[in-house]
Amino acid sequence: MERLTLSVTGMHCDHCVGRVTKALQQLQGVTVEKVAIGSATVAYDPAAQSVEAIAQAVAATGYPARAA
Repeated sequence: MERLTLSVTGMHCDHCVGRVTKALQQLQGVTVEKVAIGSATVAYDPAAQSVEAIAQAVAATGYPARAA
């Protein structure tokens, strides 16, 4: 497992945190460590998910994300 911290823009409240958390929890091979306004930290299996796929899953919720 590797660790990844994403910078997430556009998050303003607990509802935003919940949406991002839910999106990350649905990814196979990803364990959510912490999601806060502006960031998300996960442990992930690089054989199951790429950094780009994880960031895209967050972006699909309406919050652009990139590796921090």
